[in-house]
Amino acid sequence: MTDTADNKEITKKEMSFLDHLDELRSVLIAALAALVVVSGACWFFSKPLLDMLVGPISAIDGNNVYFLQPAEAFLTRMKLALACGSFIILPYVLWRIYHFIMPGLHDKERRFAVPLLLATVSLFYLGVAFAYIVLVPKVIAFMLSFGTTSMLPMISIGSYFAFVARLCLAFGIVFELPLVVFLLSVLGVVNPVMLLRGWRYALIGIVIFSAVLTPPDVISQLIMAGPVMVLYISSVLISMAVTRKRRKEKSDDE
Repeated sequence: MTDTADNKEITKKEMSFLDHLDELRSVLIAALAALVVVSGACWFFSKPLLDMLVGPISAIDGNNVYFLQPAEAFLTRMKLALACGSFIILPYVLWRIYHFIMPGLHDKERRFAVPLLLATVSLFYLGVAFAYIVLVPKVIAFMLSFGTTSMLPMISIGSYFAFVARLCLAFGIVFELPLVVFLLSVLGVVNPVMLLRGWRYALIGIVIFSAVLTPPDVISQLIMAGPVMVLYISSVLISMAVTRKRRKEKSDDE
């Protein structure tokens, strides 16, 4: 009887594990299907989207971008449609992931899940918007200012798209810093004292991070490092608030 009961328990666990794998597969398939459909729809708007993307260059003395290979324009429009599709379906993908992990969450954790989901999407969108609206025009204008009457810019659309996409993605991720610090503070991994003591190392890390993700000039690095440092300071304030609340709850319990 004991062996039979053990076998049933093992079978139940195996079925549960297989059910999780099946659910994960359905999430991945749904995300991939959504990406294909939305990116396909974005393809029909890729021309005006591409015109909007090259706006910062066109606004500088009527400069244009060029495609240097026969397939470069087509591939760039495909990449742009794929990037826009990924940008649009991000809330849906995160929502499906949330439903996948929801059975393993406690009631208190579930109450925080939706606000965290909204904060994640909002901060990412805000970072991308800041990069495109503020950073890209300034960096492009600064870099093109080194041209002369005998040295005119001839920018490839492929390289320009890669440059803009890298900056937008980097800022979208960097703007998640306050949320990451908030979660680490809730878990007790970091605290305000730790963050304040390590501000010098954080500053060095931010400068190096900015140098890697931006062109090799001081202006663009400062433009990126400034907002990231502001985000770090905001993260310290968030950690202070979380730590103070945890101490108050602990004191009330005692």
